[in-house]
Amino acid sequence: MKPKILVTGGTGYIGSHMVVSLIEAGYEPIIFDNFSNSKRSVIGRIEQITGHKPKLIEGDIRNEKELSRVFEKYQISSVINFAGRKAVGESEVDPLLYFSYNVEGTIVLLRVMKKFGVKEFIFSSSATVYGDPGYDEFDEETPLSPINNYGQSKWMVEEILRKLYKAEPDWSIAILRYFNPVGAHPSGLIGEDPSGIPANLMPFISQVAVGRREKLRVFGNDYDTRDGTGARDYIHVLDLVDGHLAVLKAMNHKPQLLTLNLGTGNNTTVLELVHAFEKASGKTIPYEICARRPGDKNACWTNPNKAKKVIGWQAKRDINDMCIDTWRWQQKNPNGYPD
Repeated sequence: MKPKILVTGGTGYIGSHMVVSLIEAGYEPIIFDNFSNSKRSVIGRIEQITGHKPKLIEGDIRNEKELSRVFEKYQISSVINFAGRKAVGESEVDPLLYFSYNVEGTIVLLRVMKKFGVKEFIFSSSATVYGDPGYDEFDEETPLSPINNYGQSKWMVEEILRKLYKAEPDWSIAILRYFNPVGAHPSGLIGEDPSGIPANLMPFISQVAVGRREKLRVFGNDYDTRDGTGARDYIHVLDLVDGHLAVLKAMNHKPQLLTLNLGTGNNTTVLELVHAFEKASGKTIPYEICARRPGDKNACWTNPNKAKKVIGWQAKRDINDMCIDTWRWQQKNPNGYPD
């Protein structure tokens, strides 16, 4: 019998790629999602790629009754939690929404898991938990000091998980801190489809390339980087989900608390990403330089050695692969998923 993995937020950007990889790796993913930031048509795309239509339960992780019904119906062995909100700007405008989805939702989920004796949990954290420690390369020992509400919400859940494991050391918990996920499935059938104006750089660039946006705004060109624009560690979404599979195999229900950074260990500036996308798409990306945004730092990237050592994983795809796959997705879906 295939192990059943509950994937909360499984129709979202990372969640949908995770579901595809789980099916291909011989697991049975069960999707739980409220479609607050995703589209139903994703399910048909997953079926096109894998030949398997995943089970879908519509619901909100803050609703204990809805979640309990899932655990009553299916013998869940592990949970991967992608449900939540992820835009830094929105988190500053509406902190209650962020703490409700990201913190309250995870507490409810953990409570239901405990009730049904399911104690293997993978949590989507973020490099934003580090804030700005005064240097650019982060490892898992870098002090945690988030500087926005989104990062704060992720840090709070991490703290809850650390406290839970201390009190109940029979749990198997992985905290995975992502750097900057980009790219799309090579089929071009699933990819990143942000609601409204993209808050992240890569989807904004791709929407400019496909003609949905007039130009890119580059915030600051006087940073201490190769070309003066901010530099980040971009990771292909498929490398990211491969990291989750490696963690799932390494955990194997053994009691532990594992904290890993998932990134490439490289960094790419805004203008380097623009030029790589121009090469991949054959399009010119018009841009204008604007003032820096408050809170943005020069650069950040991960030291990826711990993930390689502990779970035998490292990123394989480079920035050109990320741009090529993003462009294929955007060309095939110029307006994102159909409603």
